[in-house]
Amino acid sequence: MPSGRHPTIHDVAARAGVSKSLVSLVMRGAPQVSEERRRAVLLAASELGYRPNAVARSLVRNRSNVLGVVLSDLHNPFFVEVVDGIEEEAIASHHRALFNTGSRSPGRESEALETLLQLRVDGVILAGTVLPPRAIVAAAANAPVALVARASRWPAIDSVTNDDRAGARLVVDHLVSLGHRRIAHVDGGRGAGAADRRSGFLTRMRRYGLTSDAVVVPGAFTEDGGAAGVDKLLEQSKRPTAVFVANDLAAVGALRVLRDRGLEVPGEVSVVGYDNVSIAGLDHVDLTTIEQPRREMGAEAVRLLLDRLDGGRGQSRHVVIPPTLVVRGSTGPPPARSAPSDMRPFDTERRTRS
Repeated sequence: MPSGRHPTIHDVAARAGVSKSLVSLVMRGAPQVSEERRRAVLLAASELGYRPNAVARSLVRNRSNVLGVVLSDLHNPFFVEVVDGIEEEAIASHHRALFNTGSRSPGRESEALETLLQLRVDGVILAGTVLPPRAIVAAAANAPVALVARASRWPAIDSVTNDDRAGARLVVDHLVSLGHRRIAHVDGGRGAGAADRRSGFLTRMRRYGLTSDAVVVPGAFTEDGGAAGVDKLLEQSKRPTAVFVANDLAAVGALRVLRDRGLEVPGEVSVVGYDNVSIAGLDHVDLTTIEQPRREMGAEAVRLLLDRLDGGRGQSRHVVIPPTLVVRGSTGPPPARSAPSDMRPFDTERRTRS
C-alpha cells in the first residue's frame, strides 16, 4: 500500500483473504459471520490501521447514530452540566454526541450548525443558542431539532425549558418575604430565557405594588455582564437593597463588584442568581438561586430527538420543567425594613393562579 494512503475496505479484504462484502458485514457487527472469519477480518483491519468511513456508512444506512449539539457558551457551567446529561443519555441509547459552540455569536452559531448538518448527524440539539428563528426552522427541514433552555414556537421543533417566568416570581416572593422593596434586576441581554425572567420579575413586582421600586439594568449571561449591571445600579442615587441577577455566572460578577465596593452581602445588599450551577454552592459564593435540572434537560432533549427518529413522531413536544428556589447565604433582610407591615407574599391559592 503506498505511503500516506488510507487503507480501504478492499485492502482489508485482500489481507484477510475474504470478500469486500464479508468485511462490510464484520464492520457492521452482523451476526451471520463465523468467528474464525470475524477474527481474521478484525486482525487485518488492526494491522492495516483501517477505520470504517463513518460518513459513507451513514449515507448507505441513512443513519449515523451521531447527534449534533450546538452550545451557546462553554465558559458557562450551566452548559457544561447540560453536556453531561446529553452525553450520558446518548451513550445509553448507543449514540454519540458531537459538540460545537458559537460563543454567543449568531454568526458563529450558524457556522457551527451548518458544520454539523454537513456531517449528516441524525438530529441536532441547540442548547441556549441565540440563532435567529429562520436558521432554526431551516435546520429542522434537514434534521430533527430540539431546543434546550429556549422555548419553541414551531410545530416541527421540540423544546426543553425551565419555566423562567415562574422562577423570577419565586425570586421576588423570596425577597419580598424578607422585607425588601427596592429590588433591581440585572438583565440577561440576548441570552436564552432572559426575556421571560425579566417579564416574570416585572409582573411579580407589579402584583406587589412595587412597580416604582422595580429597576432593570442591561447585562449579559457572563461575569462581566453581571459586574457591569451592578456598576450601573450603584451609580443610582437610590440604591436597591436586593438584586436579582439573570444567571449564576453573572451573579458571581455582581458579587465581586459589591465586595470590591465594600458592601456586605447580604447585610447591605442581597443577591439572587439563576441556574444553581456548581459554583453557586461554593462556600465563598454561597448564592441563593433558582434550580434548573441541567443534566435532566440535556437528557430529555436526547430522548425527544430519538423519539422522533425511532418512533416517527411528527408533532412537536414541549417539556417545561418547574423551577425551585435554593436559599443560601447571599440573601437576608434589608438593612432597614422598607416594606410596610401588611406586605406579605400571596397566599397559596393566589400563587397557583398567577
